Amino acid sequence: MRTVLIVLFDGVQSLDVTGPLEVFAGAETFRGGSYRLRTASLDGSPVRSSSGLVLVPDQALADTAAPHTLLVPGGGGTRRPDPRLTGWLRAHGPRAERLVSVCTGAALLAAAGLLDGRRATTHWAYCDNLARDHPAVTVDPDPIYVRDGNVSTSAGVTSGIDLALALVEEDLDRDVALTIARHLVVFLRRPGNQAQFSAQLAAQTARREPLREVQHWISEHPGDDLSVESLAVRARLSPRHFARAFRTETGTTPGRYVERVRLEHARRLLEDTTDGIEEVSRACGYGTPEAMRRAFVKFLGSAPAEYRRRFRPAPTG
Repeated sequence: MRTVLIVLFDGVQSLDVTGPLEVFAGAETFRGGSYRLRTASLDGSPVRSSSGLVLVPDQALADTAAPHTLLVPGGGGTRRPDPRLTGWLRAHGPRAERLVSVCTGAALLAAAGLLDGRRATTHWAYCDNLARDHPAVTVDPDPIYVRDGNVSTSAGVTSGIDLALALVEEDLDRDVALTIARHLVVFLRRPGNQAQFSAQLAAQTARREPLREVQHWISEHPGDDLSVESLAVRARLSPRHFARAFRTETGTTPGRYVERVRLEHARRLLEDTTDGIEEVSRACGYGTPEAMRRAFVKFLGSAPAEYRRRFRPAPTG
């Protein structure tokens, strides 16, 4: 049985705690004897989360044995952490077989020196701070989670669920992880290298109506002609004016926006349909399977067929 110890402190983000906790608890429900779940604060006293929810720990950190998985959540309490907490992590973190952080919990691991020389991520809004304050850490702001040896770090809130599902799949098997994901009504198949933002979230929404209409059109018609010239006609602007205005208002170029929308659409088709690779590539505007393959390798690190094999749920009887 693997012990999962979740560290609690004042100002913790409650979802960073309860999200992964529900995943591991689900594994214990569906396959008893898999995990022993414990929570602990510095002195064993209740803590108040950033939302005001009071969490009652099982014990004090000083009374805990070395766990299999030590999970450190994030939250406002990581900004000025209690030195006793980072000291405990520095002394006891290396004894855990697996270190995991959710959101800004990465800052606590970094402050304890546990991320030095490693690649890590955190919530997109705090990646710059983490990189600045801990230059020995290689911070990757894009993925929803990063695994480097026995240390795993994840981005904001719900990505902790994604990471926990990946750990359960590794510890037990895909069927258990998929059962938990279905029970929680979440996706099992979000890969760690998926970007923290969808194209629509990563880009700002344009202020002017013609440009907003173009953004919507791109999302609804990824297989159409989405060249700057064609989109400029739809926006009733010259190509040069359109490209400049689009970048000014959305923070990205039309080409890059189209590229990400097409990739997301292709990914969803590979996950949710049985359409062939060639059919998917045409539907998403790539034209040829080779063009789609290059995009997948560039952004996701795997070819479309491999992506589908890894992230499309197996059919159920």
